Amino acid sequence: MSDISDFVGSIPRFYDDCMGPVIFVDYADDVARRVAAFRPARVLETAAGTGIVTRCLRDRLPPESRLVATDLNAPMLEVAQAKFGAGEPVEFQTVDATALPFADGSFDAVVCQFGVMFFPDKDKSYREVHRVLAPGGRYMFSMWDSHRCNPVGRIAQEVIERFFPEDPPQFQRVPFGYAFEPARDSLIAAGFADIEAVVLRKEKQVPDAGILARGLIFGSPLFDQIRARGSVEPETVATALAEAFRDAFGAGPALIPLQATVMSATKPL
Repeated sequence: MSDISDFVGSIPRFYDDCMGPVIFVDYADDVARRVAAFRPARVLETAAGTGIVTRCLRDRLPPESRLVATDLNAPMLEVAQAKFGAGEPVEFQTVDATALPFADGSFDAVVCQFGVMFFPDKDKSYREVHRVLAPGGRYMFSMWDSHRCNPVGRIAQEVIERFFPEDPPQFQRVPFGYAFEPARDSLIAAGFADIEAVVLRKEKQVPDAGILARGLIFGSPLFDQIRARGSVEPETVATALAEAFRDAFGAGPALIPLQATVMSATKPL
């Protein structure tokens, strides 16, 4: 799990600068809007990363709402904190989403964007969310759909496997390998009800596919996984990935298809 969860060094900044505006921010605004619509007073965000959803939540939630943003990786939260002024009511804590250090019933809503897929014990993470939610509280999270619906991830994995046919890093498989059915079943087992799913397909205009390619290689644990194998430099892989993206989506500004599922579940009264 460590080679999947480690976002350290320069990785958080590449993640935020190169991938945030392309593949995360539109979904972040959508999930923040959904959560803010029922005006929760106490909100917990898990796997908050560099604060892309956190910023959207704070902009949409009532000013008096308590917002706690957590992530397993402190360097990611450092980038997130820089997006907020000293007087803005946001708390940041380095927290494992499968072992939440909060009392039972502490929150009215829990939010997680594109993080559940990486949790080593998803069932435990759902039980923890259920525990810290107040009765009637809502859990809302998003997860990427398969490679078939997200060619960016598929192409990235194919390029990586060309360079490392014997031992390819698997990071670009993980986010796209978790489906609705196992998530639904785990939510039910954890005690949730009123489970809903919404599929959101977007086409994102990208001015330069090379920026996205650099984000995927330098803004994720792929960077360290590639360096650890030692046979090729991350820059070489990023260049090849940029070329593959341009072949697939066009040389100039390109429309890149993205598809995710937003899940919502309620802790019964």
